[in-house]
Amino acid sequence: MEIVKNLAVSSYSFAGAVRRGEMSYEDIIPKAKEMGFAGVEYAGLEVPAGMSAAEYAAVLRERAKDHGIELTCYSIGANFLQADPKAELERVKSEVRVASALGVRFMRHDVCYGPLPGGRRSFDACLPILIDAVRNVTEYAETFGIKTMTENHGFFCQDSERMEKLIDGVNSPNYGALIDIGNFLCADEKPEVAVGRLKNYAFYVHCKDFYYKEGAGRALRPEGPGWIRTRAGNYIKGAGVGDGCVNVLKCLEILEEAGFKGHVAIEYEGTEDVIACIAAGKRFLDKNASL
Repeated sequence: MEIVKNLAVSSYSFAGAVRRGEMSYEDIIPKAKEMGFAGVEYAGLEVPAGMSAAEYAAVLRERAKDHGIELTCYSIGANFLQADPKAELERVKSEVRVASALGVRFMRHDVCYGPLPGGRRSFDACLPILIDAVRNVTEYAETFGIKTMTENHGFFCQDSERMEKLIDGVNSPNYGALIDIGNFLCADEKPEVAVGRLKNYAFYVHCKDFYYKEGAGRALRPEGPGWIRTRAGNYIKGAGVGDGCVNVLKCLEILEEAGFKGHVAIEYEGTEDVIACIAAGKRFLDKNASL
């Protein structure tokens, strides 16, 4: 399977280890190289005091070059469904300049986490606002040679059908999807069905897996850490790639058969040993790289 022969890893995968003091943010690039990854995706930056984000991005760019590893993507949060979307638009554009300083060709930004405040609003009712904002961002990013993407993330814009409407509405060859094959479970959507719908929109892929428990009311919800409640009241928890319920290989095969040739990055967000689970996921994918 050619699609997994040059794997990247998201910096977010190491977040648990960083929080627990097991490694520093500066360790991510050399650690990824040591583990055999070809690239690193940065999910936000932890900027040292006295430096701007762009300055720190340039430092990381050189660090990656020194270690012979590619920086593949820059990912940030964003919410255009708020009282002052213009300010948010300008902030996201400033992050485009950070992505340029990192030297990446792809940038992922969220678009919202819920409907407009103050009333009940369907996704379709909010869609024109999102389309205008996203088009503005991607036209700006294109001047830097950067393609922009939105991930199926944040519950409100998580279903493949909603993602498809947004991307079609923006209608730009510079804008597409970051397909996170596991995240569709947050909207109770079967990952392979969702990937099949969005396969031709994919610019970048997150390879993610989850443990799953069907919900049976709040009285029976899981008590352990890390469980997320889906929109339909079921429960998921981050797992090492290949250890959970997601049909990872089927999803990747769908993308490969559709002609996807972009980056695939492991993203781990569970509560188990971070390094062990990232490594296990890579071994699982490496074993299938020759198939």
